[in-house]
Amino acid sequence: MASNSFGTLDRFAVGDKTYTIHRLDRIDGADRLPYSLKILLENLLRNEDGRLVTTEQINALAAWDPLAEHGREVAYTPARVLMQDFTGVPCVVDLVAMRDAITELGGDPKQINPLCPTELVIDHSVIADVFGRPDAFRINAELEFERNAERYQLLRWAQQAFADFRVVPPDTGICHQVNLEYLSRLVFTREGADGTLAYPDTLVGTDSHTPMVNGLGVLGWGVGGIEAEAAMLGQPMSMLIPQVLGLKLTGELPTGTTATDLVLTVAELLRRTGVVGKFVEFYGPGVANVPLANRATIGNMSPEYGATCAIFPIDDVTLDYLRLTGRPESRIRLVEAYAKEQGLWHRPDHEPTFSQTIELDLGCVEPSIAGPKRPQDRIPLRVAPQAVAALLAGRTYAEAMEIGLDEASAESFPASDPIAVSRDHPGDAPHTPQTNGDGSDWPRKPVEISLDKESVSIDNGDVVIAAITSCTNTSNPSVMIGAALLAKKAVDSGLTRKPWVKTSLAPGSRVVTDYYKKAGLTPYLDKLGFNLVGYGCTTCIGNSGPLIPEVSQAVTGNDLTVCSVLSGNRNFEGRIHPECKMNFLASPLLVVAYALAGTLHADLLHDPLGNGRDGKPVYLRDIWPSADEVTEVIDNCLRAEMFAHDYADVYAGDERWRSLPVPDSDTFRWDPESTYVRKPPYFARMAREPEPVADITGARVLAKLGDSVTTDHISPAGSIKADSPAGKYLSEQGIAPKDFNSYGSRRGNHEVMIRGTFANIRLRNQLAPGTEGGWTRDFTRPGGPVATIYDAAVSYARAGTPLVILAGKEYGSGSSRDWAAKGTALLGVRAVIAESYERIHRSNLIGMGVLPLQFPQGQNADSLGLTGEETVEITGVDTFNEKIPARVHVEAGDAEFDAVVRVDTPGEADYYRHGGIMQYVLRKLLGGDAAVQP
Repeated sequence: MASNSFGTLDRFAVGDKTYTIHRLDRIDGADRLPYSLKILLENLLRNEDGRLVTTEQINALAAWDPLAEHGREVAYTPARVLMQDFTGVPCVVDLVAMRDAITELGGDPKQINPLCPTELVIDHSVIADVFGRPDAFRINAELEFERNAERYQLLRWAQQAFADFRVVPPDTGICHQVNLEYLSRLVFTREGADGTLAYPDTLVGTDSHTPMVNGLGVLGWGVGGIEAEAAMLGQPMSMLIPQVLGLKLTGELPTGTTATDLVLTVAELLRRTGVVGKFVEFYGPGVANVPLANRATIGNMSPEYGATCAIFPIDDVTLDYLRLTGRPESRIRLVEAYAKEQGLWHRPDHEPTFSQTIELDLGCVEPSIAGPKRPQDRIPLRVAPQAVAALLAGRTYAEAMEIGLDEASAESFPASDPIAVSRDHPGDAPHTPQTNGDGSDWPRKPVEISLDKESVSIDNGDVVIAAITSCTNTSNPSVMIGAALLAKKAVDSGLTRKPWVKTSLAPGSRVVTDYYKKAGLTPYLDKLGFNLVGYGCTTCIGNSGPLIPEVSQAVTGNDLTVCSVLSGNRNFEGRIHPECKMNFLASPLLVVAYALAGTLHADLLHDPLGNGRDGKPVYLRDIWPSADEVTEVIDNCLRAEMFAHDYADVYAGDERWRSLPVPDSDTFRWDPESTYVRKPPYFARMAREPEPVADITGARVLAKLGDSVTTDHISPAGSIKADSPAGKYLSEQGIAPKDFNSYGSRRGNHEVMIRGTFANIRLRNQLAPGTEGGWTRDFTRPGGPVATIYDAAVSYARAGTPLVILAGKEYGSGSSRDWAAKGTALLGVRAVIAESYERIHRSNLIGMGVLPLQFPQGQNADSLGLTGEETVEITGVDTFNEKIPARVHVEAGDAEFDAVVRVDTPGEADYYRHGGIMQYVLRKLLGGDAAVQP
């Protein structure tokens, strides 16, 4: 029963409709709070029950100390859950397994059911197998369905078996763009005892880029699949009141810059500032100059700078976007009235209380790319060729940037508007850098190949993938239309893409191709090879498909360092394509430009992209569309009716989806022959009461890792190699290598996923020096020979030996992949000891019963003399049976130290005591020990 201790429940009218709301202005101090914390405060007021949400929590938030590292624990209850299919399938598999487990323990399977609206968008499974031809979309869609029919059948069954669970079928769009354009309510309504309750739309999503919807004023962030499952099952999320950084925006973007350039600048700025685990909020007079789509682009990349969320308040720009995307006028009126009534409407002259404020003049943004392996490593376009040459010569990113800036003349390349400046210097001589800045050449390995009966040469630094992909930018009409107009001008000039470049177009929703068609721009993209390959994430998540065969052979046969350029948000090592060692994020316009240039060595601001049909050189400045040209197409060709039409029957799917056979049963019928969906072992031998927590003794180190090991390094992702443990397993099941599909598509099969954990081709385990990939040493055998991580884990399991991971800074940064934690747990890892953690992965480890520990301040594995060959004893863990210990004692060989326990809240401690969040929820539903609240 909800409480109303603060007397905030009141009536509120919009036109002739009356709503019930919890008034924030009745709480002292609420007006000083940042927008995001006001939404969190309303969440607590509405869900106050005296048990999970208490008056103490509400008072703590109202009295928020902005300078405290973090506030007290509060219970956040999201209004809904958003999932994509890579993370959603294992969530559904787990819920199905929980139905089996609760049945076996004497409970009712229908107790396992989403208790808040849950929406899953199938967007991660389409692969760009076929490109550069008119039938690419049809063929890729057919291959997608053929490969994933077993997974899709599970999701179709879940859609009918679980209440309030909806699935957006394949080939429709990307979850974040669908969320932005259709699913988001901004203000939720539901009927209750007090009438129609109105409250802010909030969510958690099983993808780290969920904060894209922050651009719409909706509070939400990415969580692991395990946390999402608990939210679906009605469990509030335990969180600490965060610090909130205010980013004041002033000025306007210069001519020639894009939303992508802005977000790469913001990512660099905020990563340098340090916002891990914090909320970021935008305010100030420049906010009104940032279009909604640009706001969404900035919010999307929150994980890249480490923030929990990056939110814009509601204003007129928000309302205009709601109208553009076909939302009903009644909803728009409610959003405006509610925001103004609750103090959630943006006031440019009002500065809330923040933990820290920084300022960004939008006028300082310049065209940029980011890479070659981290999104925050921004490279101004004016120094890109010099920086890339230095990177190829073995320099670090910092060294390459220093060399690039030294070589590029600041006078010739003013940061304010480099593209406009280039227009003013039509006589600039073509310039291709030949050295890395200290006189030594970057390594050249020109390889001659034949493509379409033409002899061409590819070399280190050449572009082999150019992909317009990812929700980050394909949700933004300005950069998408800009790219299409650039393609039109290129074609009109007689330019073509370089034949060694694999090009692709994968929008986040069908609206994009609708406005392309209406504007007559599709043929020009097609002419350059940017044919539609699918509506999904594709290249951004590693579903880039094979390179052009002759190119692939040249790259692998000659160990070339080739590049991808994509309009995505991630470029971590091994993510985009195993044969692309350097990957650069760029705007869709620059993706097209690099496809024309064919190399990162090209100076796009001064080198010609090629010769036109008249034989004269064509420069980027010649074909770069003006802001007025882009605006004209948007005004003439983007209509609210497009959104209304494309989303009118969004859950129906095509004939293939509708014809899937779906059994009518409360529990799923597992197919023992399936290699996609298998019953997981999480609840094997589970009792109604948890075993007491015990110390970790006699453990061995499975991996000793360095800094910035991401969930891409840990979690299985990308293609499955035939000679890998997962590939061998699938071969033993009679699956041919051509049908292996990707790890992401097989996330519902723990047998595949455990074999791919820590198997990334770029992982460097210091315990097995000289190796790269999923290798370690197996100390159950004499001398500790090198073995695959999976095979070693099997040996340790047989010997009854627990395992630990040693790691450096920012362990687990990157996507919120639940399998990074699930795989770790299933390999037998009981604890991770790292210098620092990224928020989501630390939380996911606890959710799987793995203990996250931190080295003492200023120390790490190397400073303590740890080699990874030691036997590890961790004592004091049993203190969890009474309370959360601040530290535990670690003995590893001759080294002894007290590790900091990173179980930060009582809720997390409960999950750890029960062996994981799923076991906790299941026992609570059964009325066992988990029902006792802290």
